[in-house]
Amino acid sequence: MENNDPQYDPLYLKGIEYFNVCEFFEAHETWEELWTEYRGEGRKFYQGLIQAAVALHHFGNGNLRGAKKVYLTSRGHLASYAPIYEGLDLEKFFDQYQQCFAEVLAGDEPTPGTEIDPELIPEIHLD
Repeated sequence: MENNDPQYDPLYLKGIEYFNVCEFFEAHETWEELWTEYRGEGRKFYQGLIQAAVALHHFGNGNLRGAKKVYLTSRGHLASYAPIYEGLDLEKFFDQYQQCFAEVLAGDEPTPGTEIDPELIPEIHLD
């Protein structure tokens, strides 16, 4: 049987592992290691993933202003890679990501005391 699965960079996969267990700082560090050396068309994609991890890290630590700012930047970097890039269904990811950040995004200033809902934290699963 022929294996048609794309081969993903091990750092990409390791970052996903960290991301999916809510180790957002470690996901950020791992993807940044990949991004630093990467010069291909996916450079902004990896930067967007790094920023998504940072946004979730800030949200989890109560830095809502920082979380909102980095959330918006991450979406900007990832949007041009939709609908699917590197096995990631970005439309599905964006939907989950937006649901997670809905309270932070509502209004001009995030409401102090808003906490991340663990049930709404997005996960990354490759197709």
